[in-house]
Amino acid sequence: MGGNGKHRWKISFYRSNSGSKNPPKELLCPISGSLISDPVVVSSGQTFERLSVQLCRELGFSPKLEDGTRPDFSTVIPNFAIKSTIQNWCDRNNAQHPQPPDSIALEKAVRALMEKDRVEPGIRVSERELLRGMAERPPVRYMHAATELGYRVDHFYSSSSEESVVIPSASPPTPLPFATRPSCYSSSSSSEITAELQTLNLNSSLPGCEEEEQLMTKLRSSEVIEQEEGVILLRKLTRTKEELRISLCTPRLLSAVGSLVVSRYSTVQQNALASLVNLSLEKANKVKIVRSGFVPHLVDVLKGGSSESQEHAAGALFSLALEEDNKMAIGVLGALPPLMHAFVRAESERTRNDSALALYHLTLVESNRVKLVKQHNAVQTLLALAKSPASAGRVLLILCNLASCNEGRSSMLDANAVECLVGMLRRRTEFDSESTRENCVAALYALSHGSMRFRGLAREANAVEVLSEIEKSGSERAREKANRLLMVMRGREDEPNWDSVLDSGSGPGLDPTRYRVVRNLHTANSTTF
Repeated sequence: MGGNGKHRWKISFYRSNSGSKNPPKELLCPISGSLISDPVVVSSGQTFERLSVQLCRELGFSPKLEDGTRPDFSTVIPNFAIKSTIQNWCDRNNAQHPQPPDSIALEKAVRALMEKDRVEPGIRVSERELLRGMAERPPVRYMHAATELGYRVDHFYSSSSEESVVIPSASPPTPLPFATRPSCYSSSSSSEITAELQTLNLNSSLPGCEEEEQLMTKLRSSEVIEQEEGVILLRKLTRTKEELRISLCTPRLLSAVGSLVVSRYSTVQQNALASLVNLSLEKANKVKIVRSGFVPHLVDVLKGGSSESQEHAAGALFSLALEEDNKMAIGVLGALPPLMHAFVRAESERTRNDSALALYHLTLVESNRVKLVKQHNAVQTLLALAKSPASAGRVLLILCNLASCNEGRSSMLDANAVECLVGMLRRRTEFDSESTRENCVAALYALSHGSMRFRGLAREANAVEVLSEIEKSGSERAREKANRLLMVMRGREDEPNWDSVLDSGSGPGLDPTRYRVVRNLHTANSTTF
């Protein structure tokens, strides 16, 4: 195996009998390079030796495979089909059945891959190809607010959707989607910063060439204690100084921070990630950070980092997702599955919150909506979370985005979303937030667009009764949408009767011109909500 030099990173432990053929590549573990004795399938679909997966999970590492992707080790399932295939191949070729690999040798191989992965400079090839098209669209610069936005409009419009999402307005339990700072971000007073910097023999003013060189020397040092001092200093400098965040966000510094984001030392990694969050607060820095290759590192940390590291990784992805030019790139680089997993299962409330808000902003883009819908059980999981008052507000923001695309509508209807949303509206005492009720109605309205199944599902869920109550006593926005939904439920004179069309299997009396006019009316009116 591997005599031609094409797969130099593989270390093979396989030894075949003399005269036997080389085994097919699909029967070899991509990490050890040997025949698999205990094959398992991981979440991303590849098959590995079980011990290889265990070691990678323990070390928080996901190796880069031949196709440039990195496997997801969050779920492991025995692959009995491959195991039988391997045994049959060995019998046909007079080869020994594979034995469990030596754990010590395999760990050395994994650590060697980790070291090689850590020292690779610059932007990864796959990411460079992805971001090449973004180079022609320079980021728009604007002055970053020192606090959260003081003025908030009532709607957030997707660039690719006619629908709008209602933003909670009255003392919400979680930060608003318009928040410009992740949950993990916290500021300190200037006197506190000055005192902390004095302990490192530096001042809190803008760093000159000498101070900047001192900072870079620490970040580039091979000594862990020097690295730790460097990232702590960078974190303090960028915590409250807006001008420093912009001036320090250089390719040289980002490269140095990038090498420490993947550090095996938790203190170094956590402070490097926190520094990255601080740098990402400035709009002028957001595209720079994504182009510097940080998203795959953040994805890896979100999959297997410590609780605090995951908080900062989720916060950084949320902050970077606020920039329109980053949304598609972050989705393509694989952030959606780990963000979804973190939203559902993370220990930290900060991680769950920032993961949810990152998903909301990323799904404002059509391609990311489709990716999330295609993720296994994603819609079903979101609908289950929506039933909990603690997470309903955040989940509904995501569901409203998904319902604005054909794939999302179809998947949500298949998962009984109509019954779920109507049930939430019926449980008014549990979901007492008016914005939650408004977004429930908005999601139902989005599901009704272009769907011939919606009316039947809404009738089965007794939606007319609930919507009639909202039409009488809900907020202005909720009443408007409820009124439109009731018109859809009852049928209009100028709207085709889809129940009749479905029953007959054809529409001989259907005037397609009239229906197009109705759709245009829907589109024009939707922007007022």
